[in-house]
Amino acid sequence: MSQSVSKKEKNNFLKRFFPSNNFGDFIFERLTWLFALSVFLLVILMGYEMYEGSKISIQKFGLDFLVNSEWDPVQEIYGALPIIYGTIVSSLLALIIALPFSIGVAVYLAEVAPPWLEKPLSFLVELLAGIPSVIYGLWGIFVLVPWIRTDVEPYLSDKLGFLPFFRGAPYGFGLLAAVLILTIMVLPIITSITRDVLKSVPRSQREAALALGATKWQSTIIVLKDAKSGILGATMLGFGRAIGETMAVTMVIGNRALISPSLFDPSYTMASVIANEFTEATSEMYLSALIQLALVLFVITIFVNALARLLVWSMDRKWKTV
Repeated sequence: MSQSVSKKEKNNFLKRFFPSNNFGDFIFERLTWLFALSVFLLVILMGYEMYEGSKISIQKFGLDFLVNSEWDPVQEIYGALPIIYGTIVSSLLALIIALPFSIGVAVYLAEVAPPWLEKPLSFLVELLAGIPSVIYGLWGIFVLVPWIRTDVEPYLSDKLGFLPFFRGAPYGFGLLAAVLILTIMVLPIITSITRDVLKSVPRSQREAALALGATKWQSTIIVLKDAKSGILGATMLGFGRAIGETMAVTMVIGNRALISPSLFDPSYTMASVIANEFTEATSEMYLSALIQLALVLFVITIFVNALARLLVWSMDRKWKTV
């Protein structure tokens, strides 16, 4: 009797700590849980370390750091507003230009292109997405900027100079160059993901639309509606890439903390400020201000990705209820 009770207690103990009664499954489950937890802890640790490193700047400037327009390391006055402005404006304009082109290329690859042409074109798109940003930057300096300076900016100034966006001297280096190079860098990312999303839509959707008398274009519109949540996620991913891009933008944007409506004027982004000035930060306040800028970029990136997830989740939920 006592042996059966002790055996029962042993089984209860094993079930409590090893629910599957398999030590290997228990170890595998706990290890995967630990790996997943480590990602979350890594994000928390990064945010904490940046907060600790920027305490001096936070204590001195507080929220004024986000609304002050002066960035003067000599006087130790730091305001991130023009830098945040340059980051958001360049990324949004690049996204606005790249999005219709990306969707158009993705639709052609997924719905129109013959198989013998789709594969090499898809390979080229993915190849563009994998090119290092410094190569884009060099191409921007030697090809894009001279073309903008001699052709694009004089033409825009002549035809649209009555608008504040196209006024100023044609330097070539400036916000317009950064927007165009970001457009080129974001386009293959959105295109590649959108193409995969379109291909994941069941073929029965296309066949049903064609069977009801829809044209090829009308069936494509239906497929786009089915894939809208995935396209939105691809768009937000491209936006996140544009916000965090460093080298290519640094090489063509002009690197000047300035709020100006003109696309011809130089500007600054948060990533380019950190890359340019981190090695020059000789004082504690200067270094702390740059780390605080990195913290702001970190928060914005998390917010953008969280918003993307929320939008995709809401779209999926809405689609499932239809």
